[in-house]
Parts: sequence; C-alpha cells; structure tokens
Amino acid sequence: MAEVTAAMVKELREITGLGMMECKKALVETSGDLKSAEDLLRVKSGAKANKAAGRIAAEGVIGAYLASDGKIAALVEVNCETDFVAKNADFLEFASALAKLVAEHSPADVAALSALKLEAGTIEARRQALVQKIGENLSIRRFHRIHTDAKLAQYLHGVKIGVLVEFEGEDEVGKDLAMHIAFAKPQFLSRDEVAPELVARERDVLAARARESGKPANIVEKMVEGGLGKFFGEIALLGQAFIKDDKLTVEKMLAAKRAKLLSYRFFVVGEGIDKKSNDFAAEVAAQAKAAAG
Repeated sequence: MAEVTAAMVKELREITGLGMMECKKALVETSGDLKSAEDLLRVKSGAKANKAAGRIAAEGVIGAYLASDGKIAALVEVNCETDFVAKNADFLEFASALAKLVAEHSPADVAALSALKLEAGTIEARRQALVQKIGENLSIRRFHRIHTDAKLAQYLHGVKIGVLVEFEGEDEVGKDLAMHIAFAKPQFLSRDEVAPELVARERDVLAARARESGKPANIVEKMVEGGLGKFFGEIALLGQAFIKDDKLTVEKMLAAKRAKLLSYRFFVVGEGIDKKSNDFAAEVAAQAKAAAG
C-alpha cells in the first residue's frame, strides 16, 4: 500500500474541505489514490466536487488590454515567486504592456511574444532586467487574444482574475457576464460541453450516495438526476444562477435581454498548477530558464 503522507492529507483537505482524520482514513482505504479518496469522501461525507481554483499554488498577476474600438482584447498571466513582488509597480506595468502587445501583434506562442520589441529591446530582455532588479524569477505563462466583429467586455478582479467576454447585446450585459464569470468560474459554457467521463464519474458518486440512503430504486434514480442537475448548474455557465438575480439562470437572463454569449475566457493566477508539487518557485525558475533558451 502506498504511504499516506501529510502532504497528501493536506491536499485532500483543500479539495474537499473535510477534516484531517476523515481525509487520512479515506486515503488509507483507497491506498493513497487521491481521486478515489475524493470520490469516497463525496459518497460518505457529502463533500462537494473539486474546484480547480482550490488547488492553486502560484503568485503573479493577470495583465489585460481592451482596444479603444472594443474589437480586440487580450489577457496575459505573468508569474513570480512571492505575493510581495506581485504588487511591484514595475511588474504590474510589465504585465499590462504584454497584454497590449498580444492584442496588437497576435503572437503564436510565449516564445514569439518574448521576441517582440518592447522599449529599447525585446520582451525577454525586459523580463531578464526585471529579474535582476526585483531579485525573483519571473515567467510569462500564457495568454489569450480575441478579435471579433461583435462586442467585447473585460473585467479584472484585483490582479488575480481576468475575464474576456465576446457577446451581442447591450454593453451592460457584457459587463455583467464578465463579473459573473469572475465570481462563478464556470468550467463549461453549457451542459452539452461537459465531458462524458466527467458526467459518468459524477453519476457514480451520486448513485453510491443515494443508495446509502436506503431509498427504493426509483427514488434513488430521481435523487441521482436531481444531483446531476445541480452539478450542471454549478459548472456550466448558462445554467448557473445569475449573480445579480439568482431567480434567473444566465441563459434566461440573456434571453430576457435579447443578448447572446459567443465566447468567454478567464484566467486565474496559478490555475492548473497542482499544490502537490509544492514548489512553484522552482517551476517559475524552470519556465524562465526555458524562455531564455
């Protein structure tokens, strides 16, 4: 049986929000398999589905830019090692400049972005100069650009969350959608986009939990379907309760406003970086070394 470490218990606690002993017991029962332990706790203790944002282990900022004509916009994530540096004025200015260059030049990837001109040199030269000045490794992690004939809205929640929305309708609709997305962080646009394997896993957990209630099979099936409806309402944007009026779903709000959501993208600093590595500083250093060639 795999050794159950304190780090594994800590990670499972962060995913499920349950106590240390419950998490440790689940890991022991599942021979240290984190996903199986999470499912077991969801069956036995009613823990909610894991949200990716709960596993973030990074510092940095989101740079954003929206062109004056409202047709081109960009988001850029730039990472650092400490929250202190994430508040540095030079670092914030660098992230904003990157977003503007992404919008204007549409680079193919981070390497192409790093080669673009900035001030008297390149972005990579500027990054290296900031590393020397600030004393921490910095890394350009990712970016996203939208160019549209429709409308764009942008929202920054502090410097840690950035949202871009492509839409048709009144300007207020775009702003409301962007704020809602920053709050709710939907993983999918609609329930039709949710991967079948994710739905199957959720159904298995809900069915196991329902069977433990001792209810008849027909009631169990209704409980499972009800649970799936709630699950879709949590992870799929159109089915979520609208942040400004929870009596409406986002889909119904859009219909009432005669508006249409074409696409969206949001960045959360560190999203997708797993805490179990527990060494983000080393990851930033590795990214910076790779970018330098």
